[in-house]
Amino acid sequence: MKIEKIEDIQAWQKARTACVLIYKIFDQSKDFKFRDQIQSASVSVMNNIAEGYERKGCKELGKFLYIAKGSAGEVRSMLYLALDLKYISKESFENLLNLYIEISRMLAGFIRSL
Repeated sequence: MKIEKIEDIQAWQKARTACVLIYKIFDQSKDFKFRDQIQSASVSVMNNIAEGYERKGCKELGKFLYIAKGSAGEVRSMLYLALDLKYISKESFENLLNLYIEISRMLAGFIRSL
C-alpha cells in the first residue's frame, strides 16, 4: 500500500489506538506527574511519526521515527512502573506492553525501509 498521508501509516494508526488507551487507563490517576509523563510519551510516538512524514525527506523521517521509537520504549518502561505501583492490572499491562512492542517493531521496519 502506498503511503499518501500520515493516516495511511500503520505504525501511526497503532500509535493512535495505543495513545487513546493510555489516556483512558490513566485518566483518573492522582499521580499527576506519572500520568502526564506516560500520556506525553504516548502522544510523542504518534506525533513524531506524523511530523517526520510531513517533512517529506527520508533523512528527516528517519530521525523522527527514531524519536518515536524511543518514546515507545519510554512508554514500555513506564508501564512496568505502573504495574509495580499497582496503577494498572496485569491484563492491561500485558495488552499495552504487547501493543507498544508491536509499534516498536513496525517503526524498526519502517526505518529499515528508508
